Amino acid sequence: MRPPTRIAPHPYNPYDQLAQLRDPEPGHEPYPYDESDPLDLGLKADDETDDDTWSPPDHRGRGRLAAVSSVVKIAVAALVCTGFLFLSDRLAELYAQDKAADKLQQSLHLATKPEVDIHGFPFLTQLMDKRIDRVDVAVPDVAADRVSLAEVRATAKDVRITGDLPTSIKGAVVGSMDGDVFLSFDDMNRELGASQVKFTDAGQDSVKVAGGLPVAGKDVRVRAEAHIRREGGRAVSTTVDHMQLDIPGIATYTPGKDRAHSGLRLAPEAVARIAREKKHIRALLAVPAVVDRIGVPHDRVRQALRSDDELHRLIGTPRFAHQLMQINLVDVVLAHPWLLEKAGIDPKLVGAVMNLRLPELSDRLSLSFKLPKAPGQLRLRHVVVEDKGIRADLAGSGLHWGK
Repeated sequence: MRPPTRIAPHPYNPYDQLAQLRDPEPGHEPYPYDESDPLDLGLKADDETDDDTWSPPDHRGRGRLAAVSSVVKIAVAALVCTGFLFLSDRLAELYAQDKAADKLQQSLHLATKPEVDIHGFPFLTQLMDKRIDRVDVAVPDVAADRVSLAEVRATAKDVRITGDLPTSIKGAVVGSMDGDVFLSFDDMNRELGASQVKFTDAGQDSVKVAGGLPVAGKDVRVRAEAHIRREGGRAVSTTVDHMQLDIPGIATYTPGKDRAHSGLRLAPEAVARIAREKKHIRALLAVPAVVDRIGVPHDRVRQALRSDDELHRLIGTPRFAHQLMQINLVDVVLAHPWLLEKAGIDPKLVGAVMNLRLPELSDRLSLSFKLPKAPGQLRLRHVVVEDKGIRADLAGSGLHWGK
């Protein structure tokens, strides 16, 4: 098969390019071409103008804010402004509360910074008027003599600010104030009783004292009653009386000068133990002073000392044991110091208990607290005993801090 015949290319003619560069012949000018009207019909788009440029269409529609009415916009703006003003007012109030707490702590020499709560809204208008309607103050753990006040609460009304605002505030004057002072039994137990003596409500503005004291190596039970009283409108103190010291299983000692209620008396366990031991009961019956106080005829006592049967009949009656427990052995023991040992009782322990002085015991268990010095009239009113402690009403007027 023959290969296809190749057609020779047309020879290159340089005059062709020169012909393209020549001027057009007369009557053969090229027709102007308009891209916006390729068919040369003279038509144009309706919205097309010679000066406008084309831009892509916006399919997003109107903005969201554009769809919100003007009333809603105004309301939102008002809420934002109100919130800003409220926040500013609260921040100013918090700042003022903190500064007031610092001033109170310095003026009253408090160990703990008090809590200050300013009432009333808005605060800034009150501040501009230099008059605060109400301020609540709480001071925890205030030192008062031997005890600490659990809390002092006060409400100050009609507080007038002195000085120029906002940076030259010199002080404040309190028109009136009321509150209360609270002393908890827990603090009294910890600070006075040292976890050995407990204080509880005894009713009728009295406090019951009960606990133990180490005496001569033994635990002696203490019972007493503390009466609350107000002193001069600025202090509260107690008087401790009706004190009784119990030597468990041996005797009860009541200090004091009243023989009807004071003295040393045997416990029921000690009487029963003495009655079981013939040598112990005979030692007691050998003392005429004891026989006289029991009220048993001396002839019968002499028979009991000679006969065990008579002795059993004498001490076996409930009346004898009761009378023996009623005997005040203070002067008997002083006159016959050997008697306790003969009766099977440790004389050193009884002597140590009897040597406890009532004033010393009372001072250990008594309490008092006094209001701190404050410029103006500050006083205590009613004092009551509650389940958890002692509360006293607080009142004041004309109090001022600073200048």
